[in-house]
Amino acid sequence: MAGTLDDDAITTHLKELPDWSRAGDEIRRELKAPSFLAGIDLVVEVARAAEAADHHPDIDIRWRTVTFALSTHSAGGLTGKDFDLARRIDRIATEHAAQ
Repeated sequence: MAGTLDDDAITTHLKELPDWSRAGDEIRRELKAPSFLAGIDLVVEVARAAEAADHHPDIDIRWRTVTFALSTHSAGGLTGKDFDLARRIDRIATEHAAQ
């Protein structure tokens, strides 16, 4: 089980991920996809990356708006795994023209 990050480490990671924000023990990002189907494609690719990393985000889909929330529930807070997956989600979002 990964250890949780302290507030200073979380702040440092978030400086590298300006589109993500902290909400308690999770980080969140909302994206707008070019279309509903593009949003679904984005979710599918993120799901594949999450499965490969064995680290799964909470995902909310509202038409073209997709929100990802990351937390390491087994550790009781934020770990490096959350920030690694956030970086991967950012790359996938760029590939899918989601903003």
